[in-house]
Amino acid sequence: MKKVAHILSRKGNSVISVSPQSTVLSVLQLMADKNIGSVVVMDNNQYKGLITERDYARKIILLGKTSGETNAAEIMSTGLPRVTPDSSIEACMHIMSDNNIRYLPVFDNTDAICGIISILDVVTEAIHSHKETIDLLHSYIQTS
Repeated sequence: MKKVAHILSRKGNSVISVSPQSTVLSVLQLMADKNIGSVVVMDNNQYKGLITERDYARKIILLGKTSGETNAAEIMSTGLPRVTPDSSIEACMHIMSDNNIRYLPVFDNTDAICGIISILDVVTEAIHSHKETIDLLHSYIQTS
């Protein structure tokens, strides 16, 4: 099965990040501008956590906080499972399903963040992999 590296090579491995002191409102504006559903929280070039649209919905809206007065550090998700470019797509599916999460940070062999993958990325890669298998089988059947 394919690996996380395949996803990163297809979509790129740029990481959009904010500081822990950024207001949630500025984080939301950045996510809207970039058309993304999560951003990495970095402090002094160190990964601290991840903010997702789900974090906003559950930790700002439902708790009656305000986006302009709350900072990123207050709502970021921490302790997320980590994957590497060598992790399999199947393993990522299990991790995401078991932990009920939609985003995974990807770390290289020096423990530096090198990308973010979403459940959509994982499903898309699985679909492509299955399509390749089907095409190979069709080709095999036609030549037999």
